[in-house]
Amino acid sequence: MTTTPDPTAAEPPGRPPVVDLATWQAQRDELLTREKAHTREGDAIAAARRRLPMVEFDGSVEVVGPQGPVPFLDLFQGRDELIVYKHMWHDGAPHQGQCEGCTTVAWNLRDALYLNARGVSFAIVTSGRWPEVASFVDFMGYTQPWYSVRGLDAPVGGTMGDLTSFLRDGDRTFLTYSTTGRGIEPANGTFGLLDMTPYGRAEAWEDNPAGRPEGDHPCWYWRSDATGHATWGPTSRPVPQWTRPDAAPAQTLGRQDDSH
Repeated sequence: MTTTPDPTAAEPPGRPPVVDLATWQAQRDELLTREKAHTREGDAIAAARRRLPMVEFDGSVEVVGPQGPVPFLDLFQGRDELIVYKHMWHDGAPHQGQCEGCTTVAWNLRDALYLNARGVSFAIVTSGRWPEVASFVDFMGYTQPWYSVRGLDAPVGGTMGDLTSFLRDGDRTFLTYSTTGRGIEPANGTFGLLDMTPYGRAEAWEDNPAGRPEGDHPCWYWRSDATGHATWGPTSRPVPQWTRPDAAPAQTLGRQDDSH
């Protein structure tokens, strides 16, 4: 049920204009045309992505996980395809000092059940020393396979902060695709949902109508204090950490000696 707009009522400040359902539907249909074009272009880009060549590399190179050193080939878990998220790392930092963006991505990718059902394995790698990484993974309650690729070159190691796809043919391993910049957004459904709201992501770079809440710098809501206020203050931490056991505002939680 909808109500008839009251022409004498003041427009809510900083909010979309109030119209009747027919006017809203007409503008919604106009936007739908653009959305469909965007979806089809995305399908075309995905088709081009599937046609990229691939690069063979040595899958026997060892990474370090809970069972010690293992060949990178093990990350496939017997499947033919593998997606890896490369989690940034700050040596010696407490848990709350690790990358808030990577923490958020990892939180959104805790379960690879549907990937596995399609023959795709998933793992997270990082350049941290394994004792530090293991402590962080345990604190966060992550269930994905994690590995340290410290000191290894791309495509297994190298620059962190992206999603990378691999393919194997028996014992041969190949790099097929890697993201850059905002290419990791598909891994975080929060962004897509926020883009559907009238206030968006509340980031300064967005094109918002006049009068809407002023945006802040990118990723401002990834880190908060104990009250949920977005901040990079001395007692802040990546948002998912506040739900973890014993997640008090301690400033040295999980700090590691740099001599590991």
